[in-house]
Amino acid sequence: MSECKGKSSWPELVGVEGTVAVATIERENPSVDANTVLKGSMVTTDVRCDRVRVWITEEGIVYQVPTIG
Repeated sequence: MSECKGKSSWPELVGVEGTVAVATIERENPSVDANTVLKGSMVTTDVRCDRVRVWITEEGIVYQVPTIG
């Protein structure tokens, strides 16, 4: 998303524990609010420049690249 400010994707966080990923994302881009979301959860489809969903497994591990949206 080119219209969003700051870093917008964190591929290096796949395989990392979810809470560590959230802290890293919010430190690297203070314009966003990052939250963990359990795999299979229902979420809205709207796109927001101030949100990063960190998709985690039941074990709490990031399994998908976190991106702004």
